[in-house]
Amino acid sequence: MTAARTHAADLAEFVAASPSSFHAAAEVLRRLTDAGFVPLDEREPWPSAPGARRIVVRDGAVIAWVVPPGATADTPVRVFGAHSDSPGFKLKPRPTTGRLGWLQAGVEVYGGPLLNSWLDRELRLAGRLTLDDGSSVLAATGPLLRLPQLAIHLDREANDHLALDKQRQTQPVWGLGEADSADLLAELAGVAGVDASRIRGYDIVTADAAPGAVFGRDDVFFASGRLDDLASVHAGVVALQAVADDVAADHIAMLAVFDHEEVGSGTRSGAAGPFLADVLERVWAGLGADREQQLRALAGSWCVSSDVGHAVHPNYAEKHDPVVQPRLGSGPILKINANQRYATDAVGAAAWNDWCARAGVSSQEFVSNNAVPCGSTIGPITATRLGIRTVDVGIPILSMHSARELAGVSDLHDLSLVAREFFGA
Repeated sequence: MTAARTHAADLAEFVAASPSSFHAAAEVLRRLTDAGFVPLDEREPWPSAPGARRIVVRDGAVIAWVVPPGATADTPVRVFGAHSDSPGFKLKPRPTTGRLGWLQAGVEVYGGPLLNSWLDRELRLAGRLTLDDGSSVLAATGPLLRLPQLAIHLDREANDHLALDKQRQTQPVWGLGEADSADLLAELAGVAGVDASRIRGYDIVTADAAPGAVFGRDDVFFASGRLDDLASVHAGVVALQAVADDVAADHIAMLAVFDHEEVGSGTRSGAAGPFLADVLERVWAGLGADREQQLRALAGSWCVSSDVGHAVHPNYAEKHDPVVQPRLGSGPILKINANQRYATDAVGAAAWNDWCARAGVSSQEFVSNNAVPCGSTIGPITATRLGIRTVDVGIPILSMHSARELAGVSDLHDLSLVAREFFGA
């Protein structure tokens, strides 16, 4: 098996273990703890000695870093940033609903999913349950729900104008019976091994139940749920594991995975919140830095904001720029936008291309068609909050925000190689 195929197989396992942002943070914690990273509690004093690997989780976000031997109060940081959440559906209060003998789940739309992609596929529920003693436990079901589409015989024009009412037509079924005799939260409590009567709050989302798969001629494609943005999270984890013993003495290597990017990042665990700034302040304080030294360190620091971008679609070529058309299998992408929806500038572009060249990886550019506005990322948010030099990158995919997205096997591996160069150079 090639290195790229091995990477894709490991990514499939990573996605399966990460059906929610909370599970993704826990899986990053598990993998890096196994690699010698020491978990820290934000409520406790932090150790300050250089030469250590450390990691901290805040809700569905996680930050891990390596302080090299010889680090000083103004040693800069290299942050590889990504996000742990994906578009889909989230359980509402009083989620056990139904009618006409069907048990249904009350959900609301989270982010901007391609709604029709969630039809006629088996779905999981996953997230955290908070109990009566204030503790939280993770819960994840197997295949449990489905959004069944209306038969073509009952809507002869469905192929011409399929449009779903977000309230009436996106409530999945999960069993047979009456709502007053069933409890969806009890199903989640059962898989978490706790008493349902102890649940006082929950953050539960849907996820595609099908495993990731490699396919296509010469196995060039990889399809999976939550590639936006677990593909980047996984690449960062793999890279940080690989260089943990060899980080250059002139910078701190850091992986920052944020939650809630798909809904604007404005939370305590989102990129617009204080998590990264809090961690950086405590890391530099542990090295004896005053405010002047922290600002000097920030001025010499970098953030690579990694998120997926659009590959050129063969059936919708007119939606893309007529010249700049990223392709699957041709390497990760440098994301550029004149209106600063991406944080890339000339200096960032030069640095990114240098890291790619050192990693032996080809890179391609992404820019939107002028008539099709692009989305944004954690990049501009991080640059604005910290003043840190930031470059927006990622991998090209098709079916972005679908329940199941499509990437190139080689691109996934190439991104991890560049992340490794970024961390270790």
